[in-house]
This record gives sequence, structure tokens and C-alpha cells, in this order.
Amino acid sequence: MRNFFKIFFASLLALIVFTVIGIFLLIGFISSAASPEVPVVGSKAVLVLDLSVNFKEQAQENPFGSFISNAESEVPSLFDVVRLLEEAKSDSSVKGLYILAADNANGFSSSEEIRKAVLDFKKSGKFVLAYGETMTQKAYYVANAAERVYVHPQGGLEWSGFSSNLFFLKGMLDKLQIEPQIFYAGKFKSATEPLRETKMTEANRLQTAVWLGDLYASFLRSTTTSRNIDSATLHELAINGKIQTAADALQYKLVDGLKYDDEVKGEMLKWLKKDPKSSINFVTINEYAQATSLGNYTSGGKIAVIFAQGDIVSGEGDEEQVGSDVFKNVLRKARLDKDVKAIVLRVNSPGGSALASDVIWREISLAKKVKPVVVSMGDVAASGGYYIACNADAVFANETTITGSIGVFSIVPNFESFLKNKLGITTDRVRTAPFADMGAGDRPLTEAEKRFFQSATDSIYTTFKTRVSEGRERSMEYVDSIAQGRVWTGTRALQIGLVDKIGTLQDAVDHAAALAKLDDYRVREYPEKKDLFQQIMGGYKKSIRSSLISEEIGLEQWNFLKQLKQVKQMVGEPQTRMPYFLTVH
Repeated sequence: MRNFFKIFFASLLALIVFTVIGIFLLIGFISSAASPEVPVVGSKAVLVLDLSVNFKEQAQENPFGSFISNAESEVPSLFDVVRLLEEAKSDSSVKGLYILAADNANGFSSSEEIRKAVLDFKKSGKFVLAYGETMTQKAYYVANAAERVYVHPQGGLEWSGFSSNLFFLKGMLDKLQIEPQIFYAGKFKSATEPLRETKMTEANRLQTAVWLGDLYASFLRSTTTSRNIDSATLHELAINGKIQTAADALQYKLVDGLKYDDEVKGEMLKWLKKDPKSSINFVTINEYAQATSLGNYTSGGKIAVIFAQGDIVSGEGDEEQVGSDVFKNVLRKARLDKDVKAIVLRVNSPGGSALASDVIWREISLAKKVKPVVVSMGDVAASGGYYIACNADAVFANETTITGSIGVFSIVPNFESFLKNKLGITTDRVRTAPFADMGAGDRPLTEAEKRFFQSATDSIYTTFKTRVSEGRERSMEYVDSIAQGRVWTGTRALQIGLVDKIGTLQDAVDHAAALAKLDDYRVREYPEKKDLFQQIMGGYKKSIRSSLISEEIGLEQWNFLKQLKQVKQMVGEPQTRMPYFLTVH
């Protein structure tokens, strides 16, 4: 027996030693692989902007990307893309911009910022070509800023107007005998409609028609400016379905030509004054990001740019959420840092937990007392997203930003009939007080309990409106008139006083610098990037899983599945969240 233990512990020790050695070797191997050679732009480069890439608010680094393609292991942020196009404008090695515009994975507000950057790049006099075998409307929104727009002769251009499709689950819940006991404040608060209705309420239909019409109007205006075709004619083309083929798009001057890929590249060679048989030095925006310094090394004051992207949740959250604990600490750190002279909060969130939103709001209020705080809104800054934005010194939004949705709701599901009639499960209980099991889910709420939940919802709604009233310096009566859970675009939000200016993230940063009286500044981004080891040992597996699933089933279907998962987050805790089935085609 003694020999057995000696052999056992010797083997165990050897296993531990080899495991530790293996871990260090693996870390060393990964670290060396993750330090790729910096790409070189070279001469006569053509910068490639692929709109099918989703440029998020912060750069997305794949810790395993180094094993596949060093140059493409990191996707730059939307802010970086805009600044890189600005850099390329004066970069003598970059001769033109090639926009791959078959599809566009970015939201309308993000696309608006990219489009403005493309228009600014054109001022350099360098060529800008856009091409897609087939081209969606959202891709065309950016592509029509190019000097020349081409589609494949057998391809086409989508031109059918916009639609917003909502999915309703009430019929399914009725069949399953699941009762979603819902409490809400605000007649336009439509986030719970899919659970309590089989079609849009008239209030929701009205607000959807307005904001969708605003997005469409912005799309038509941009096309009018770029293609010199009046918006009435453009709208008539969609109404009568006149754009069905690539030839139709050319006939009505929406594109400049029908070309194959080799013909587009042949035209680029002419612009570059190179031999027709030469190759083109294409440099992707990812490669250019790694090869280019954005000049963030000045000796001026520091501006903290804090990116709040995703659902607002209590606690830490994950890399795709705005966790109140994380952002509370980030804001506090920026407030206490004497080198930080101003804070810019970039909000791209549909909201979420009312409590988590208030935790973040509190830190913004404290920061505002000691240094300028400016908010920049992305694709969506609604409900809880607006809650955390309303108290800033200045609020910027793009024309196509979706914001507002000032309202509250709570959901308490009742599974009693489902458990009993579908699964044969019954429950019983002993309690020391009549409300000890309130909201348990296996029985309906009593009338008294329903009053409690509605009272809590109304109370949070009043607090929300108070935050807006104080932050925007408007009366409670006025705030109530524009609240009610109603969704607004950035353009209308400016008109009714929910935002101060239409502008990009860079505009917001410049304004923060002006408020802080900084002639020169450097930007520091938060939350800070995790190092390679943190990414591997942390929650990066979720991003990998999400990426693999979305690639397999398609981005639209994956977004639908994510929206279904959000229902779970809405149960129990009061929510300041906008409609979660919000899609535009």
C-alpha cells in the first residue's frame, strides 16, 4: 500500500508539473503568435471598406485570429474607421477608396457616420468607387456617397422602401397556457406588445410609422444629394416597383454602370495610372488600422471616451452588455482621474434594468459636478439608454439615431396552467405572510399584488421623468407629453429637446474639449481592453459561439434568437427598455 501511495503521489506531482509547463508553453506560443508583424501600406494603395463587416463601438480582437490571419485578427471600431478615413485622406500612399457594398451589417446611425466620413474623404480628390454584385438599400445608403457606383450586370439594386416587422408571441403563449402578467407606464411603451397583443396597437403603429418614415426620408435625402434626383421621383420608383433589375437601376440613374469585377478593377488601374495587367495594392481597413497611428500621443489633456454598448444589466454583465458595476467603476475612475479633463459617454443601448440604469445615472451626475460630460448617441440610445444620457452637459445624436422611449414595464409570468395542464405538475406551499411568495410564477398574482407591481412601475416611471426633467431643464408636464414610452429619431429628438445637437462621436469629443477649454487633447477609451490571457480565460467563448452561430444561420435569424433570449432578462425586475423586436428592411 505504501508503494501504491508513493507511485500515486509521484505520478500526481509529475502530472501537475507537466500541466504547468504546458500552460506556460501554450501562453508563450499564443503570445508570440499574437504579436504579428505590422502591415505596411505600400505605394499606390487602395483602401478597402467592406460594409458587410459590423464595426462595433470598440475594436473587436479575436485572440485566436493570429492563428488564421494576423492582418485580420482585429476589427477596428466605428470611431476608428471614421478616423482612419480622415487619416487616409491626407496619406500620400493611399490613392483611393473601394467600398464593398453588397450588404451592410451596420445600423443606420453607424452608417450615417461612415457615410459622412466617406464624403469627407472625397474632398481629397482621390477616387471613391463602390461595388456590389447585388446591393441592399442600407449598403446603398453609404455607397451612393461614392464618386462611381457599380453593380453586376446580372445583379441588381434593392429599391423597395423600408419596412419594420414585429413578431408577436401572444398566440404561442396562449396555446402553452402561459400568462405574462404585464405592468407598464406609457401608452407608447410597446416593448411588451409581442407578449400581450397579436398585432400592433394603434399607438405603436403611429410611432413606428413616424420613426420609420424619418429613416426613409433621411435615406432619400442622401440619395437626392448624391445622385441629383429629387426625392419625390425616388419615392415613386419604390411605390411602382420600377427597380427590378440592374438595368433598371442604371436606367433611372441610381448607379453609374453595370460592371463585372475585372472591369471595376480595370477602371481602378486607370485611376492609378498603372498598366492594365498590373495588380492592385488593396489594403483592408483592418490592415490600415494596424499600419497607421491615429496620432493619439499629444501632450494635451485627456478625454475619456466611455463606450456603453448593449443591454443595461445589474452586476458585471459580459462583453456584449452594459454592466452597472463595471460602468459605475469606469465612470468613477474617470471622475477621480485629474488627468481626465472631460468625459464623453457613447451610448448604443436599447436600455434594460431600471435599477442598473439609475446606478449609472448617479455616477454621471457626480462626474458632471467636477468636469464636462458629453453624450454621443449611436444607433440606439433609448429607454434605459436615454436614462443614462439625459443628465449630461450636452447630448449629441445622429439624424437616424433611435432614442426616447421614456417608459417602464414589468413582467411576472404565471406558469400554473402550463405546468398543470401541459406537464402534469402541481405545486403547494407554506408561507409565514400573505405576500411571501409574490411573483413566484406558479400561481396568478392576487389583485393586491397586481396593485403593488403597477404602483412600483408607476413610481419608477415618475423617477425616470424626473431625471429627464432635471437633466433637460424641462417641466414635468412637458416631459410627460413627449415621454409615454414613445420612440423618436435623432432629428425629432432635437426638435423636442431630448438632444442638443446633431453630430457624430467626433463632434461630441470636440465639444467636450471645448467645454474643458482644451486646445489639444488625447483620447483614452474605456472600458479598457482585456489582455490576451484575460480574453481566453474570461468570457470570450460567448463571442466565439455567437459568431459561429450567426455565420451559420445568418445575422437576421441570430438577432431574432437573441431577442427571444432577452425575454428572460425582462422577467421580474422593472425594465426601462425599448421594443426588442425592432428590425428595418
